[in-house]
Amino acid sequence: MTNEETINNQARALWYIDMDWYQQNKRSLATLARDCLCPKCARQLTAERKDIPADTLLATIKDCCSHSPGFIDEGLPILESVFRLFLANGNQPLNLEELGRQLGERRSSDTYRTSTEILSRLLKKDEYYGLREVQDQSNQANALS
Repeated sequence: MTNEETINNQARALWYIDMDWYQQNKRSLATLARDCLCPKCARQLTAERKDIPADTLLATIKDCCSHSPGFIDEGLPILESVFRLFLANGNQPLNLEELGRQLGERRSSDTYRTSTEILSRLLKKDEYYGLREVQDQSNQANALS
């Protein structure tokens, strides 16, 4: 396989937030997701209860918070932006090209840091957000609805 074919295969690979990864690594998706709430939803949800279920947080982020200005912008680290993009799209798997395109739009055309090569390197080394490559079609069932 040539170097160009390897790069093309990497660009076509699908990525998503692996929900099982959090449990396996004794991490809390709800804690990370809580930090992504817009101020209005943060006030509303925390007033209702202290322990907010992850599915409630994820649905709120997708339906409301992800539409707030600054939800994803050039001031955020790239992996945080990727994590938020998956929260915004309901964790639908994306390939690196589409991921880079959507991040570039939201991060004011940050094309260098959202290139497939940079994203591939960053995603493969992620040990914080649970960003993983889809290994087979059955893993897609773990994506949010």
